[in-house]
Amino acid sequence: MSLLKFEHKIIEIEEKAHRIIEEGVTRERAEFLKNLLAINHHASVIQEVPAKVEGQPSTFTIATPDITLNPIVKVYNRELKTAEGKKVTPDYWNQKTTKLEPNYWDKSKKDFL
Repeated sequence: MSLLKFEHKIIEIEEKAHRIIEEGVTRERAEFLKNLLAINHHASVIQEVPAKVEGQPSTFTIATPDITLNPIVKVYNRELKTAEGKKVTPDYWNQKTTKLEPNYWDKSKKDFL
C-alpha cells in the first residue's frame, strides 16, 4: 500500500512524468483510488501491467501527473474527502473500513470488514 512507503517512484507516461500512487493492485483497487482522487480534483491514470507468468491475473498501476502529490501527506493531514464530504482516514484509503472514524488511531472504534 502507498501509505506504508514514503517514497513514490516517478514514471513516464505518454512523454510526461507521473508519480506512482500504487502499483501491483487489482482493477477494483485502482478504480477506487482513481475515483477518490477525482473527487478531490487530482487527475490520475490507470495502467495495466501484464502478468509475468501465464495464467496469472494482470495487475494495475495508478499514477498521477501531479508529481508533488504525496498520498501519505494528503491522508494524514485529512486533506482528502469522500463524495459525501467526509474526511478520508487511513483505513478508508486502504479499504479496511467504510466507517470514517476521525480518531483513526483508536482501534476500538473501527469496523474492519
